[in-house]
This record gives sequence, C-alpha cells and structure tokens, in this order.
Amino acid sequence: MRQMDNFFITTGRKTDGNCIAKAHFLAEKYHARFVYRNNKSLPQIKKELNSTIAVVVKKGKISINTSSGELFFHPNMAQLRIKKLLKNENDNMLTAMDLKQGMSVLDCTLGFASDALVSAFQSKSLVIGLESNPLISLITAEGLGLFPFSTEETAKAAANIRVINTDYGEYLKKIPDKSIDIVYFDPMFRHPLTNSLSFNPLRTLANMSAITPASIQAACRVARHRVVLKENSKSHEFHRLGFPLICGGRYSSIHYGIIKIK
Repeated sequence: MRQMDNFFITTGRKTDGNCIAKAHFLAEKYHARFVYRNNKSLPQIKKELNSTIAVVVKKGKISINTSSGELFFHPNMAQLRIKKLLKNENDNMLTAMDLKQGMSVLDCTLGFASDALVSAFQSKSLVIGLESNPLISLITAEGLGLFPFSTEETAKAAANIRVINTDYGEYLKKIPDKSIDIVYFDPMFRHPLTNSLSFNPLRTLANMSAITPASIQAACRVARHRVVLKENSKSHEFHRLGFPLICGGRYSSIHYGIIKIK
C-alpha cells in the first residue's frame, strides 16, 4: 500500500472475536495501527491519536470514517447494468470498449469498481484496477469480497478484479507495449454530476488530478485494441486529450471517447 496520512483500524463499539481478528489482519496487511475500541467514540480516539481517519471493521462491513462522513463499498449501478446485460440490453461503456469475452482490461481509475465489475462480467477474464488512494483501494479490495451481491454473475465478476494501489501514470510506464486489450479512464469525480452529500467523503479522498496527454500516449502504447475515456457529455477533455471518436446515448449526461489502436 502506498503511503497515506495517519489513519488507524478499529472495530465497531459492539464487536466480537471475528471482527477483532479481521481488524488485526487488515492492520498488518495495510501497515496500519490497530486500536481496541474499548467503547470509546471515534472522535475521542481520533483526538487521542491526532488522526482524522479511521477504518472501522464491523460484521460484513468495512467503512472509512472521515471528517466528511462515512465511506463504505457499494457497487453503485453495476448490478443493475449486469442484470440488463443478462437480458441482452446494450451498455454504452462496453460498446465504446468493443469488449469481447477473453479480452483484458486495465481500469486506471478504479474507485469503487462499478465499471470494472461490468467489464469483468463481459470479458469473463481478469480486470486490473488501479486506485491511487490507499484507503479507497483498501475498501474496494475488501468490499469486493464482502459485499452481498444480488446475482451470482456479479459475484463472479468481482472475483476477477485485481486491485492495485498505485498511480496509473507510474504503472503505465512499467508495462510492455501492447500488453492489455483495453485501457480505460474514468476521471468523473473532478466534474461530478451529482451534489449528493453521500459522495462527499469519497471526493475528499479521490484523486482530482487531470489526466495528462502523456498518460494517454502511454495508454496507446500499452493497449492492443482501444483506449476509452469516460467523461461528462459536455466535457472539453475529449478534445484536449485527442480522442477522435465519441459515443454515448443521445440524451445521456455521460459520453465515452475512443481511440482505436491499429
């Protein structure tokens, strides 16, 4: 795990041996400090440790408590999208990717892996998800294994996602030419389409850096088939980053830029 400002791992106030063991395991795995709850409030522990972030382990759930609120894994629209795919309905992202079974996908901006779940369902193959923030990476990696998905197909897709806590710019520099079929970017949290308070904790942690032309060039070197960018339909990023093709629903607020690799 990449370096992160001071955080600690604890349990809920009402806990059991399994939760304590899981919290100990995560603290060791992610090189964090484990703190016994001892019926103390999170603000009290944060003050004692001079920390602003707590990872809290409860039965069937791991959450991050920040100054902006609680953050926990949820696949968002992925399950609904997969149910529609099971009914042979189209998905604009998959159309943009031209993703076929057996193809590999590198999701450079994983977040909560909603798009990665849909990609993994379609490809029936490994999807590598890169997440630069170590806490989002932690909660997504653990959440993919804990979340009670509504369909077996979504659970299988989750098992095919490999979460890596790293910066995509650095990762792209290290992998060989034409080693991945699809390279995908979704920097949507720089220009969120919603003002929902539930997204505030994620925005606090999310990487707001703009994608650079150099990263797109590196993606084109790595990709065998396509490089795809998800953005607001009114975004100027497609032009700035050199995406010649754009697809998406006529009335959709989200569009996809496409670079086909020859």
